[in-house]
Amino acid sequence: MTAGQGADAGARVPQPRAGTGAAPAPAATGLRFTVLGPVLVHDGATALAAGTPQQRALLAELLLRRGRPATAAELLAAIWGVDAPTHALATLRTYASRLRKTLGDRSTALVSEAGGYALRLGPADTVDLAEVDALVRAAEQADEQGDPTRAHRLYGEAVEWWEGEPLAGIPGPAAERHRDRLAERLLTVREARLEAALRAGLHAESVSELTALTTAHPLRERLRELLMLALYRGGRQAEALAVYADGRRILIDELGVEPRAELAELHRRILAADEALAPEPQPDRAAEAAVEPRQLPAAVGDFTGRQSMVRELGDRLASAGGSVMAVSALAGIGGVGKTTLAVHVAHAARDHFPEGQLYVDLRGESAGPADPAAVLAGFLRALGAPEATIPEGIDERAALYRSLLDRRRVLVLLDNARDAAQIRPLLPGAPSCAALVTSRVRMVDLAGAHLVDLDVMSPEEAIELFAKIVGGERVHAEREAAMDTVAACGFLPLAIRIAAARLAARRTWTVAALARRLSDERRRLDELTAGDLAVKATFELGYGQLAPAQRRIFRLLGLAEGHDISLHAAAALLDEEPDRAEELLESLVDTSLVESAAPGRYRMHDLVRLFARACAERDEQPPVREAALARLLDFHLATAKRVFAMERPGDSTIEHLTATDRPGLDFPHPDAALDWLFTEAESLLTTARLAARGATLRAAVDTLIAAKDLAESGAYALHYERCARAVLAAAREAGDGTAEGRAGISLAHSHRMAGRIDEADTESAAVLALPRCTADPVTVANAHNDRAIIALYREELGPAEDHLRAALAAFRADRNRSGEASALSNMSRVHLGAGRLESAVSLAEEAFRAYRRLGATLRLANARYALGMALTAAGSHDRALDELSTALAEFNSNRQQIWQGMTTFRLAELRRARKEPAEAAALAEQALGLLEHVGGEWRRANVLSLLGHALHDSGQDDRAQVCWRNALRLYEGAGRPEAAEMRRLVDCGSQ
Repeated sequence: MTAGQGADAGARVPQPRAGTGAAPAPAATGLRFTVLGPVLVHDGATALAAGTPQQRALLAELLLRRGRPATAAELLAAIWGVDAPTHALATLRTYASRLRKTLGDRSTALVSEAGGYALRLGPADTVDLAEVDALVRAAEQADEQGDPTRAHRLYGEAVEWWEGEPLAGIPGPAAERHRDRLAERLLTVREARLEAALRAGLHAESVSELTALTTAHPLRERLRELLMLALYRGGRQAEALAVYADGRRILIDELGVEPRAELAELHRRILAADEALAPEPQPDRAAEAAVEPRQLPAAVGDFTGRQSMVRELGDRLASAGGSVMAVSALAGIGGVGKTTLAVHVAHAARDHFPEGQLYVDLRGESAGPADPAAVLAGFLRALGAPEATIPEGIDERAALYRSLLDRRRVLVLLDNARDAAQIRPLLPGAPSCAALVTSRVRMVDLAGAHLVDLDVMSPEEAIELFAKIVGGERVHAEREAAMDTVAACGFLPLAIRIAAARLAARRTWTVAALARRLSDERRRLDELTAGDLAVKATFELGYGQLAPAQRRIFRLLGLAEGHDISLHAAAALLDEEPDRAEELLESLVDTSLVESAAPGRYRMHDLVRLFARACAERDEQPPVREAALARLLDFHLATAKRVFAMERPGDSTIEHLTATDRPGLDFPHPDAALDWLFTEAESLLTTARLAARGATLRAAVDTLIAAKDLAESGAYALHYERCARAVLAAAREAGDGTAEGRAGISLAHSHRMAGRIDEADTESAAVLALPRCTADPVTVANAHNDRAIIALYREELGPAEDHLRAALAAFRADRNRSGEASALSNMSRVHLGAGRLESAVSLAEEAFRAYRRLGATLRLANARYALGMALTAAGSHDRALDELSTALAEFNSNRQQIWQGMTTFRLAELRRARKEPAEAAALAEQALGLLEHVGGEWRRANVLSLLGHALHDSGQDDRAQVCWRNALRLYEGAGRPEAAEMRRLVDCGSQ
């Protein structure tokens, strides 16, 4: 609300803050007064009339006296000062009368006292400033109790009570004094919040705000100390020292004094790399976000035997917290019960690891074992790391993972590992943690691991397990037959469980009948006692009990890759309607051969999938298997085309993509479409890679085209790139020029979004050199568009414009309105680079109007991005701010991390153009965080360059030099022409 607006103008109704740890929230029937913004009074959700500005000035003065009386003379001086009108006293009494009418018959009362007035609040009535005081007191108490994380949160809640300028629109000298005091109060609370943040280890998150505050208050030395410390703890020592140099120069120039002793001492300690400046221990960091992962699978209720193993492993886990991390590795053949034992032991040891338990099935026995980098990403999310902070490289992810687990007591269960190389990056590293590993192989090359070999059950344990599942009475009545049964199962726990489950589900069967079935070796695989084939033999028993329709879907499910599969994808794979597919899948769930991962999603244990695939290879002809995979790809392509159409209305690309037999899924809105795309990303991309051959090559290539949003998201960019490389290689091997062109533009797009400009240029040039390139409108238009963007990045404006004209011609010839708008948007940036500002704005507006006519959402954000850039350069800063802010919100909702970072960067450019260096620096810091692990070093260098300029504008020359030196290093490493200008700035600063 702007100053002077009435209370009924849509103002925010103050609400009690819940869960703050401060005083209990007031009753909903009490009056709520605000002074930390417009002076308002609310009765519940109803705004009461507070009157004219002078009447609100009377209310504010009485509220800020906190029940103490004010004489009439004091009130006249507060409202009017020395220029009080002749009838001011009568007017004052009128205001008091009106306030009494506003308050009505309530517990709050305006009373006459001491020749003046006092405002006495009722027990349920509150003032926002009092709420702030309570929160600050609670924060201070949390700080005193050694809980900086909670203190930081409470201080933050206190800051949220400020609603713009305090006493907005209130006249009079007293209001001016109060405004100054309350503004200082806000700054003090923010400073306290930032101090708590650093104690809680939030140094990286605090740099942006501290940069803005230090720029706005250059003489406030405590803020400068906090910024130096935050930068130093974030590994930015040079910038920390530069902040001191800037501050010292400002103090000498402005006040003629040296920095105070505390600031100078911090400077000395940073120079000396004082180890005591390292971040304080953060035992409560996880508690702040309440992220304590509890990922252990459910323990088996009928766990049997293994008592010596349970004691041995339990004692090992209980030793966690010593000088060396406890690592135990269980090895044994498939089906021997490694997972069951490990889960049982892990649950028993939970009390030793109160801060969480992590679990992952590493699928070591499958053709596609889990990628350690992907596992680390899942673990980091489970530990509370925001998506934007998860690095791309495995080494960086492992380092962050170990940092989050430092000084925490967490158990990590790594199930079904392929080898030691797969699990090394997943080991916590902290002695307070422990890792429990299961694998088919002995981890002899896993240094320091406690190795445990798990053998089959003893006959007594096998009978006990069998009896627990089947029932003691049935086993006791046919003990000899029961012993024959478990012996035929090779005393393997998994085989015993399957056999017992079959018998338990068939009350009319005798144990002897089951034993006779198992005695016939034709009912079992010959490999029953031969290593890993024992598991296959065990599953063969269950497979043989299935009905023909169940056996068919079981075999075909084994062909699908990925951690799990959705019902609709499974229906396509199986060539069944979803209702029938669900019925069949649920029947397999009852057999324990398939698990219900979540409503509408199914998965197989990796060993079961291997067995199912072996059955498919044995029992299905190659054309049948290929047809099943083709149906799954067909479903993914059909649905991805729907997502593409929702995200890019008016784009004729999908008209040229491979026709599908299925219509694909319908989505009620674009958010649901994107949810599907990101949920199915792994299965979609893996299926495309596997199907990139023969008759399904074109469909695999077109799946990449339809799912190109995955290349821009950051989360799946690397997976998309790997798939694009594989599909491109398959297309070249097949000699299919059209497929090669489309795969080439997909890989070029992936390179470009990752900031690999040279690689993108190479791929897009290769596409345009293909003999049949011009025959495919999808390839030729997008290749020219990509080449234009690459030329624009290289500041080669002539070639960029030539390629865009070619792209426009191709898009228009194909009636691709969305593509045409994209090319116009890019042409705007070419004109912008050439200084043709008027036409740059005009082209961006034309692209914007085109997207809006088409009903685009995410693409409209791209147009707003280009328009915001052009408007910034043209000096239309308010319009630019609106466009870029709206674009940022769209990119956020569509999970486009690269575009989030770049739009934040453009907002920083805009703030600098508006002569707002503090805001520009803060936004540049945010952009650095968003682009830290995506977008490439060139984009990061651009942000560092801008941050340096914003800091230079605010007089922080030394820190600016550090940013420019870092940008220079990145530019030179990427072979970018911007390095020359950056070198000039660095050289000028060193003179």
